[in-house]
Amino acid sequence: MIAKTTTVRLGAAVLAVSLAAITIPLGAATGASQAVPEHTIVVDGQDTGRTFDGIGGVSAGGSSRLLVDYPEPERSQILDYLFRPDYGAALDILKVEIGGDVDSTSGAEASHMRTPDDVDCDRGYEWWLMAEAKARNPEIAFYGLPWGAPGWFDDYWSPDRAEYLLTWLDCAEQNGFDIAYLGAANESGSDRDFYVHLRAALDENGHEDVEIVATDNHAPPDYWFVAEEMRTDPEFAAAVDILGEHDVCVWRTEQRECHVSEAALESGKPLWDSENSTQDYVVGAKPLARAMNRHYIDAQVTGNLNWALVSAWYDNFPIGGTGLMLAERPWSGYYEVGPSIWVDAHTTQFTDPGWRYLDGASGYSPAGASYVGLRAPDGDDYSVVIETLDSDSAETLRFDVTGGLSGDDVHVWSTDLETRTTDDDFIDAGAIEVDDGSFELTVEPGHVYTVSTTTGQAKGSARSAADPGEQLRVPYAEDFEDVPAGGLAPYFADVHGGFEAAPCTGRDGTCYRQVVTQKPISWHAVDLPPTTMVGDPRWWGDYQVQVDALLEDEGFVELLGRVDSQQHNVAGYRLRVSDTGAWSIVTQAQGGDTELASGTTTPLGTGTWHRLGLRFRGHQITALLDGAELATVQDSGHTTGQVGLRVSGWDRAQFDNLKVTPTGHWPRFVPHSQMSAAATSEHADNDAGHTYTVGEAIDDRLWSEWRSEYDPVAALPQAITLDLGATVPVRGLAYTPAVTQAAGAITSYNVYASKNGDDYDLIASGHWEATRATKTAPLQRPHLARFVRLEATQVAGCPQAALVTELNVSTTPLAALGHGTATPDPEPEFPHLVPQTEMTATATSEQAGYEAAKAIDGNCGTMWHQSWSPYTPPPQSITLDLGDTYDTTALTYQPRQDGNGNGVVVGYEIAVSADGESFTDVAAGEWAGDATTKYDEWAATPARYVRLTALEGVNGHLSAAEINIAHIP
Repeated sequence: MIAKTTTVRLGAAVLAVSLAAITIPLGAATGASQAVPEHTIVVDGQDTGRTFDGIGGVSAGGSSRLLVDYPEPERSQILDYLFRPDYGAALDILKVEIGGDVDSTSGAEASHMRTPDDVDCDRGYEWWLMAEAKARNPEIAFYGLPWGAPGWFDDYWSPDRAEYLLTWLDCAEQNGFDIAYLGAANESGSDRDFYVHLRAALDENGHEDVEIVATDNHAPPDYWFVAEEMRTDPEFAAAVDILGEHDVCVWRTEQRECHVSEAALESGKPLWDSENSTQDYVVGAKPLARAMNRHYIDAQVTGNLNWALVSAWYDNFPIGGTGLMLAERPWSGYYEVGPSIWVDAHTTQFTDPGWRYLDGASGYSPAGASYVGLRAPDGDDYSVVIETLDSDSAETLRFDVTGGLSGDDVHVWSTDLETRTTDDDFIDAGAIEVDDGSFELTVEPGHVYTVSTTTGQAKGSARSAADPGEQLRVPYAEDFEDVPAGGLAPYFADVHGGFEAAPCTGRDGTCYRQVVTQKPISWHAVDLPPTTMVGDPRWWGDYQVQVDALLEDEGFVELLGRVDSQQHNVAGYRLRVSDTGAWSIVTQAQGGDTELASGTTTPLGTGTWHRLGLRFRGHQITALLDGAELATVQDSGHTTGQVGLRVSGWDRAQFDNLKVTPTGHWPRFVPHSQMSAAATSEHADNDAGHTYTVGEAIDDRLWSEWRSEYDPVAALPQAITLDLGATVPVRGLAYTPAVTQAAGAITSYNVYASKNGDDYDLIASGHWEATRATKTAPLQRPHLARFVRLEATQVAGCPQAALVTELNVSTTPLAALGHGTATPDPEPEFPHLVPQTEMTATATSEQAGYEAAKAIDGNCGTMWHQSWSPYTPPPQSITLDLGDTYDTTALTYQPRQDGNGNGVVVGYEIAVSADGESFTDVAAGEWAGDATTKYDEWAATPARYVRLTALEGVNGHLSAAEINIAHIP
């Protein structure tokens, strides 16, 4: 038979296939393909290869919290996309957190065993999620792993941990689940003796079939460090069934190369990427597609588990959107299916755990495509998955099929990852007839393809009809009466500690109670009082929040408002009232707490109910207790956001009748869904899991941003122009900078308006404070316009690139918020600095990729960071060799500029040395825990070496973007 070549165009994708018979579902043939390079892949059913263990998702760190509260049918649709076979991602494995009531990334998950005598096998929402997964796929495998731990453990790695895990397995059995895999701890180092003890305990208690995964760490570049230990420790090796480590294709990168060690390969154990960051649910599709193939090609990894399963937590968090899909608006039912779902489907819908990789059908083509072949353990089916993201040209792949594999037609499915739409993802491109064991497929760059003899695949079609801009409605009230005992109230998300419904004390009905009475063992040194949050992070800040509170123990309760950011903290305003009657109003930002007012009132005592209130209007904040005003203050640090509850740690308290009501007319904004946007420049490349394109300034998400180009930096001014879709009366702009950083915040601006998009009038200009709060540019009278332009003439921080998280246009009057004064370019504090190019740096602790040298590379976008996996606590030091002897006078310290406060040094000592051996102390003190540059000075001292010892850092971490040393000539 003579083969024919036909080109099929699927939307923007061109798929050329060589075939004798083909079904063309979309479009018609367009003619013969042009000559392209050819590469032959031998698919031999008798080939060697490791067993495929499956593709999974990780629900942990509070990442699935909001999914529970979705309405139907949207909730079932989301679950179908994740777990239903032949519909979406069709996941093989679900890994869940064994909760410990600690902030384990974006929130806390409930412990099943808060004391040695307290076991509740219904607590938390992971059991619900597991049941939903199993209902859709009875063959799904479950994997449990703890992050933090309850405070009754003797220590983190004590035998108490084994008892805790065994009890969780008993709970799983009680709930109808067989657990296939179990880990000991997440990113918390390793303890050889514990793994040996755990294996024995599992065997002694009837859990011989549960496989232990070790060590669930992220320790680049020595990802597989435990394998080297096992080489000389057969008892340790025998205790562990699977080596599972995190992000072995390099965390939040393009994942072009995956890593393995010789010892890991020689161990003979299955190798898993047991937590691979999926990145932004759209942007992360390309890295995920590479990793799905290159895991096996580069590193023989046979299991890939993605965190997060779904991005279902409040979006005022720096890595929001991370997941296979997006589900962060339960009140409206809005969700999005991104291309990552279909990347997974290219493997999961064509294979099953137990299939075997075919080594000869796995590799790279000359044009840059990667491919992996797998075969069924029974029968003659096979599948080959191809990704062409780094291909430099189209390429014809010839497949020679042998070794007892099927000679039936192969079916071709295609995804185009170069487009932003998912309409051209997971497209059935028809069938190719296999001629005498061979067929050809021409693949285009930027795609994922699967060719398979299997059938039954499908692309789910459910969609949410909600608008992403729809907010949780205000007035909002929660009296907890419909929450079952021990349950979570709708939309309440614990940050730290454990809140649940319980019978009220001293009144009828149900209240919300903080119940954890012993400080848990934190994960990564997070130290917060018990805190829970609720509400839409985008709420306009003119509201009053009130709640009834009762202290069961001596201590304090807090009511929170205008919380606009949370990452191991809650940045907003807090009213604290204690049992003694002491009260205070506090604002929290990245730099820590600032007290705005305080005093003493009638003691609250314990066991009595009181009503706390915070009233916000513009910059005015009023604190209320039992209807009486405690104080009114002015502050502009937070102007929008959620509400929350907090209790002194670790005390019990109850809350009831939470209510949020507007204190004035909220602005009416032009819906983003009818807008489009353009910018003078943008950063469109993947940077740590996100892009920063102009459309992200009008997408109603607080975790996404437009940034003007910063690599290299495009000079100011930079501008973003909105097409409103129609001419409207413009009354002003509301500008939201990044909710987790000040760098890039616009501090000087011009606003222009136009009816036709060509002729613009200047309608406003001014200065804004360099804070993370939403700010406004109000107009005294309406200006009719269809096009509105915000021009940034000055920005804060480094790099000097403009940043917009959300930009709104109001058609109703706006109050003036966040107005500042001009900030002239500062004169250099120290005119003579030692050239960083002449320095070298060493540190007592450093995380791979965050070495000491990054603190002297002249790039504020990189940093030194002490090791966090495994975690090494403060104090740690970084020592600079200046390359020569200088009369040193000062050290300048620039904290990290990425919006993450972790590691900002707040307590320090500085010492100098002539020989690098004997050091003399020259300075010590405390710095504010914010992103501004800090320094300390001393009398001129000759030295070649300068050592900064970081005694304390934000959230127990230590980091530095840039360090410079001043001297006198």
